[in-house]
Amino acid sequence: MRVFVVAGMMLLLWAGAAIAQPQEGKSPAQIEADKAAERAYKQSLGNIPDQGPVDPWGAVRSTDAPKQSAAKATKTKGSAASN
Repeated sequence: MRVFVVAGMMLLLWAGAAIAQPQEGKSPAQIEADKAAERAYKQSLGNIPDQGPVDPWGAVRSTDAPKQSAAKATKTKGSAASN
């Protein structure tokens, strides 16, 4: 039974590889259409305006810098309490 399953899988792999082979060539009309599409694509890229740098986290960050970090605040309070 395993032999038949393996043989069937091999047949499917070979058939898939044969179907996936590229076609022999393109007609002159297809080649011209591909060139026209490539030119239109490059022209459309030129129409996109340049954008400045984007900061996706800019709205999340605060604009004010913290006056004292949390680590310094706990050390200062702890050392003052022990004196």
